[in-house]
Amino acid sequence: MKKIEAIIRKSKFSDVKDALHDVGVNFFSYWDVTGLGNEKEGHVYRGVSYSTSDIQRRYLSIIVNDDFEEVTIKAILKSAATGKVGDGKIIVSNVEEVYRIRTGENGGETLN
Repeated sequence: MKKIEAIIRKSKFSDVKDALHDVGVNFFSYWDVTGLGNEKEGHVYRGVSYSTSDIQRRYLSIIVNDDFEEVTIKAILKSAATGKVGDGKIIVSNVEEVYRIRTGENGGETLN
């Protein structure tokens, strides 16, 4: 099993969510997060530009069986990209075990 974490633009969340559902990933968690990166967002107030160092993003945490890893990553890459600095990152790590709390069962079947 794999844990796929993605940090994306908030404006692309709906597109990413739809793309994940289209490939069969129907369960994941997400948070609104603030971070620092190469992109510097600026705000204009009364004709004066103000630079801020905090960037608003959405953080997705997705656990999938190994056979869903590639399609999940491709769906995120395709739907989250704008071609500009600040599109985000995808992090993939191994998951040792998953348990379903309700039944106590474990393994990859708990993800269905």
